Amino acid sequence: MVLNKLKKIISAYFWTGPKQNLKIGLYGPPNAGKTTLANRICVDWLGTELGTVSPIAHETREVQVKENVSIKGKNGKELVFNLVDTPGIATKIDYEDFMKSGMGEKKAKKRAREATKGVIESIKWLDDVDTVLVVLDGTQDPYSQVNVTIIGNLAARNIPVMILANKSDLKKCSIKKVQAAFPQYEVLGISAKNGKNVEQFYEKLFELAGK
Repeated sequence: MVLNKLKKIISAYFWTGPKQNLKIGLYGPPNAGKTTLANRICVDWLGTELGTVSPIAHETREVQVKENVSIKGKNGKELVFNLVDTPGIATKIDYEDFMKSGMGEKKAKKRAREATKGVIESIKWLDDVDTVLVVLDGTQDPYSQVNVTIIGNLAARNIPVMILANKSDLKKCSIKKVQAAFPQYEVLGISAKNGKNVEQFYEKLFELAGK
């Protein structure tokens, strides 16, 4: 009893208030819906989009940051953070894959170089983010989307993580498969495009941030 009281006193003495410049990073494979989710968050709370979305992989090739995103929760809660949208993580980027989408060789090679650079930048940013949202395509095999480098880094840093099974509005989406791939983390099914479970997602952000 005395020890618990002492801990509370020490904690209160050294507590300096909520963490400033909280950074929440969006990570995951290409075309899983990271930028779509980033746009959803920014439109809902700032009235403006963050980035461009394309059906061709690696549309986002540079880290994009939107500062001072303020969201409101139940009971008057408020969470302010910097949203970090990262390029899709891939172990192999082949310019010929872009050409299959109708892109010219020169442009495809340039996109491949930029995408490779973007992957490196994404991994570097893992050292700066405080919370990570791993966005997966819930209609695809989760095991093929799991990046060992990212998961290993998150486990080593022991920071709050939530897995988002995106595209849950589609019949092919399987939340259970994603949960089986990530038994150590909470998994939430959402549709960043249509807004399914987005309100629940916002409330979960408060939990991740410890608010």
